[in-house]
Amino acid sequence: MSFDRNLTPRWRQGYRFQYEPAQKAHVLLYPEGMIKLNESAAAIGGLIDGARSVQAIIAELDQRYPGVPELGEDVEQFMEVARAQHWIELG
Repeated sequence: MSFDRNLTPRWRQGYRFQYEPAQKAHVLLYPEGMIKLNESAAAIGGLIDGARSVQAIIAELDQRYPGVPELGEDVEQFMEVARAQHWIELG
């Protein structure tokens, strides 16, 4: 089964994406704790706004980082992990 890039991700209620100066990184805050994100995850997470589709996120990242050969697959993989970890909802 292929990933539907027309889906729109949104952070689950209670989850907040932000830059944390103490961590010197972007993090995902939630009631039970915090997840420190790597640069790639932060670039993707920064575009999750509940309005952009996965395809729109890929297109934006492709403009920022042209020539990355597996960009779309990397974004899809992030979305699958984030959904499995219950960080996001895809609709």
